[in-house]
Amino acid sequence: MLRSIRYAEADRVLHLYSREHGRLNAIAKGARRPRSRFGGRLEPFFRLSLVLYKGRGDLATVTAAHTVAAHASLRESGPALGAAARACDSILRLLDASEANPAAYNLLCRYLALLDGDEPPSGRSPAVPELDGAAGHATALAFRLKLALAAGFSPELAACARCGEGGEISGFSADAGGVVCPACERGGFELSPEAHAFMVEALGSPLAAAPASTGRALRQAERAVTETLEHHAHVHLRSAA
Repeated sequence: MLRSIRYAEADRVLHLYSREHGRLNAIAKGARRPRSRFGGRLEPFFRLSLVLYKGRGDLATVTAAHTVAAHASLRESGPALGAAARACDSILRLLDASEANPAAYNLLCRYLALLDGDEPPSGRSPAVPELDGAAGHATALAFRLKLALAAGFSPELAACARCGEGGEISGFSADAGGVVCPACERGGFELSPEAHAFMVEALGSPLAAAPASTGRALRQAERAVTETLEHHAHVHLRSAA
């Protein structure tokens, strides 16, 4: 569940992301009544098994709902709630098609589980992971990089996006589509070796093993992802921090 909106006197309009059908919108009639059969499960960040009826309108109708994962620990942490909201907002803005994207679906499920403490980041305790500061920022950026890849907008990181040379990398250009060498840096911005290394390692590592990095490198990496999505997907995402 990405978003839940109050509608009419007792209904809810739901923005959903599914494994088989991508983005879906549905209405749950009577969901806000005190004795609703849906209980309190039709809220953001719940992972649900839903039965939907598709009529002639734009909204499917929810006829049954069962909880797969409630993510209760996530709901008790302010930083985790904020991170989950930004992740769901990213899905809403970047993936608006009713087409299956299993990679994006699995990524969101994994990230919400991490925020809930079900799968702690490598080397950390099995509690809700550290979400403030550089550790939380690194995991959020790793999620965003992997989401860009799943959506087909991952930047070029292996060689200069303009000339194709695989030597020194000194900057990043959203217009070019990725990292650039000193000779092709016009119109881009400085990208430190540490920021470049973070982006490469974050894409190649499990989400639970997001690499550590400095605040400066993380800010550069976030700028690279943000400008790439703005330029090529025409989507502006909220700050990952």
